[in-house]
Order: sequence, then C-alpha cells, then structure tokens
Amino acid sequence: MPRCNMLPPLWTLLGAGALGGVFASLLTQSGQGVRLMVRDTQRSRLHPAIDFTALDGTAHLLAIPRCFASDAATTKRLLVMTKAGQVVEALRPLQGLLGREVPIVLLHNGMGIAERVAALFPDNPLLVGVTSHGAMRGGHYTFRHTGKGETWIGPFNEAGREHAQIALDLAKALGQAEWDEQIPVRQWQKLAINCMINPLTALYRVKNGELSTPRFSDALTQLSVELADVMQAEGMAVTADELLRRALTVAELTADNSSSMLQDREAGRSTEIEAITGYLLARAEHHGIAVPVNRSLFEAISQKAG
Repeated sequence: MPRCNMLPPLWTLLGAGALGGVFASLLTQSGQGVRLMVRDTQRSRLHPAIDFTALDGTAHLLAIPRCFASDAATTKRLLVMTKAGQVVEALRPLQGLLGREVPIVLLHNGMGIAERVAALFPDNPLLVGVTSHGAMRGGHYTFRHTGKGETWIGPFNEAGREHAQIALDLAKALGQAEWDEQIPVRQWQKLAINCMINPLTALYRVKNGELSTPRFSDALTQLSVELADVMQAEGMAVTADELLRRALTVAELTADNSSSMLQDREAGRSTEIEAITGYLLARAEHHGIAVPVNRSLFEAISQKAG
C-alpha cells in the first residue's frame, strides 16, 4: 500500500479507531483526499485497504494511504480522533514538525484535553468538535457506520476562527456538519449525555435502550440534577428535566447500540471516564458542588478499569 504522496491530501487523520475509521472512509468517498497517520511501529506491517460497511449495508474496500509523524511537515489539516486519553501522547511526536499554520481539529468524547494540546502547539489554529455518529470496529481495519448523527465544529483559540471552511468540507462527507462559535455549550451538552449514558451502560453491561427502563430511572434523575447544578455554575441556562429528556431521547434513538465506554470495557481497553465524568468532577469541585452519584460511577468504572 502507498505511503504519503508527494502532494499530500487535504486531511491527515490521526486515530483509526471505530469513529476515525468511519470518518476516514466517508471523507474518502466524498472525494476528499485522506491519509492515516499511524505509529512508527507500523512501518513494517501490512497496511491493508479499509473494509468499510456503510449505513445502507453496502461494503467497500478503500485504499487510504498511511503516513507517520515524520511526515507531519506536509500536513494540511490534522483531524485527531484518538480516544481522549491518547490525544496528547499521539500529538507529542509532532512537536517541532507540524507547521504552525496547520489547523488541529479535536473530535473526542469528554473535555479538558484541548487545553493541554494548546500548551503543546500554542501557535496552531485549534478547533474542537462534537459528533453523534455511531461506529463500530470489527477486525483489523474493518469499520461499520452504525448511525448518522450531528457534527459541530468551533474554534478553541483565536486562530481557529479562521477555519470555518473545515465544517463545510466535513459536511460534504457526513451529510451535515456545522460551525458554531459557541462550541463549549455543545461540548457540555454532549458531556452531560455521556456522563449519564456511558458509565451506567459500561458498569451494568447493558445497551443504551435499557436506560429507558424503570431500573435506571432514579439514577438518571439524580445524575441530571447534579449535571444541571454544575452546568448552571458554568454559566449555562439548563434544567435537570431538560438534560434528562435529552439523555433518554439519545438512549431510545440508539437503543440497540453499545456505548463507546461499554465497548472499551468489553474489549479490555482503558475508558474515557477521566475526560468525561472526571472533567465534571473537577468542575464540580471548582464550584464547591457535591455530585455523589457521578463520583460513585467514576470510582466504579475507574476501579474496574484497573
């Protein structure tokens, strides 16, 4: 399989997990050039075509070239789709190699990571986003698009404001992607849903739809109250009832799906609990707000991960 071309494609994608593989496939199918940046340890390994199953069930073999950190200088746009806990370490080898003008786009669950990336790349345009697309990873370089969702991108720093075109180009591949100058609000909305759905499904090993049953009613209600308290302290006009409705709607719309945290636990991988509930706990502590149900879930998932 080819490595990087002399004329690099528009997108360099870092992180070929379930969602990264699906995004790479959709971008490729939309006619936009994509390359996958992989670890140096994979230089001598076979890099097969991506086996991609679309929403309509059709299968496609896509030849997407790979590249390495040493190719960072030819990157035009860097789309980072690793798990939250892997973002900083994945980007560290690019320090001093990635051009200062190159926009870095972070698409991961949770919050609190962009601040650390900004410290590593203080001059680069930095963008953050949220997406609700569903994805599953099968075997090696095998991906399935399991659900069409919404994607929102916005600036994390001032330099990022100049790159609204990125949302338009993503929309060509995803069907919908929009620019939002107030992206932190959408990040918090996504965080709240993740705080309510992911730990419960991972701890009790149930699919999302199970959360709509009476078994989880009290826990979800308490979680929504705690989340509303913290989000209000952060300056957002939300209510516990509103957060509960959103979480239940997502659970019902994705009833047959396994949350990413459940998938990680079942595969024996580390979860994103630190960037999701861990971030909430940090902000709650900052504001002096008690969040006992979120804390108990955090401790339970963290212990089981260990």
